[in-house]
Amino acid sequence: MAQTLVIDGLKRRTLPINLRQSGNSDAQMLISARIRKSPWWHLSKAAGCWAYTTYNHMYHPRAYVKPEDGGLFEEYKYLTEHVSMWDVAVERQIQIKGPDAADFVDMLITRDVHTVVPTMQARYVILCNQYGGVINDPVLLRVADDEFWFSISDSDLLLWAQGVNVSGKFNVDIREIDVSPVQIQGPKSVLLMEKMFGSHIREIPYYHLIHDTLNGHAVTISRTGFSAEVGFEIYLHGAMLHADDVWPHILEQGEEFNLGVIAPSHVRRLEAGILSYGQDMDIENNPFEVRLGWQVDLNKGDFIGKEALTRIKEEGVKQRLVGLKVGGEPITWYNEDFYLVKDSDSDDDVGYVTSAFWSPSVGANIALAVMPRSHWRRGTQVKVQLPKDGIVDAEVVRVPFFDPTKERPKSAL
Repeated sequence: MAQTLVIDGLKRRTLPINLRQSGNSDAQMLISARIRKSPWWHLSKAAGCWAYTTYNHMYHPRAYVKPEDGGLFEEYKYLTEHVSMWDVAVERQIQIKGPDAADFVDMLITRDVHTVVPTMQARYVILCNQYGGVINDPVLLRVADDEFWFSISDSDLLLWAQGVNVSGKFNVDIREIDVSPVQIQGPKSVLLMEKMFGSHIREIPYYHLIHDTLNGHAVTISRTGFSAEVGFEIYLHGAMLHADDVWPHILEQGEEFNLGVIAPSHVRRLEAGILSYGQDMDIENNPFEVRLGWQVDLNKGDFIGKEALTRIKEEGVKQRLVGLKVGGEPITWYNEDFYLVKDSDSDDDVGYVTSAFWSPSVGANIALAVMPRSHWRRGTQVKVQLPKDGIVDAEVVRVPFFDPTKERPKSAL
């Protein structure tokens, strides 16, 4: 059924969000040469991947365990109780290298690269356009004094960066490189990593890097992840050539720790309040609307979007991403639509859900939703229109929904 594409109280978008509740489909995804396959594609397929999406113009695994065997929540158990491995080659690596690398990166991001990203460390960052819209929210790795890798979310950062420097003002090379990560996440991840690399792995602080080798091949290791659990990312150099030497090796080494190959857990990332680009935000959202105002350093030197972000902060925003605790039956699959949020008294549409899942840690359905200023306050009662249960009660709650200070991923190894 068609729904209005404009909601009073929310800002008008140039390209409206499609709020027509179309539901899921039994259509089969066409696997074609137009979309890139990851170096781990055949290996993840052999591990049982049965559902994919597209991300950064690549096929991205989204489910391994069949629903009748526990589905995404069985995968959640591997992540939260044992150790898991993810194919995340979709985090394409955009290299900025050269004498002006630091100054160029500083122009692109909203944080001060000179003070927050020392060599051999990583940081979560955002890039904005001249209107203050978020272009990408990557992890930035500084692998050398004059070399950075943007491990990107789902948008074309390479084209943006090359376009910004089309005049050659900055003395840098901007390329995508043949480096592909796998994530090793979960409470036993440190045991597996120690077995493969040695005891020095325990000395890596949160969001720091080391260079090492795995089964004879060069890798860069970061203590990061999309899970809010203890975890690491292994960036394989020359991944197209060496994937077959590394993936099976990790599987073999991980047997004693009950290693499971799973998809990135959107259940767990939602519990942690981690955003998914293209779903919880896009280029028409500014950082202040999506809980990322802490990323914007207006005291640093010039950067793209600074003027617009200064104005937006002064004026304030009329909509914001908030957390909801939602009734109804457990939501056990990715939401195929932006579910409408309604005012509890008038039943008028006041917002829409961007991400929603049943949370084992909270014991309820949780969601992120775009809401107007009138509905930001914690405890506000609203309703959500779900595809199976119809209209259910919901309440505005704190985000992150679980472990708000990140005690788990930051814990001593």
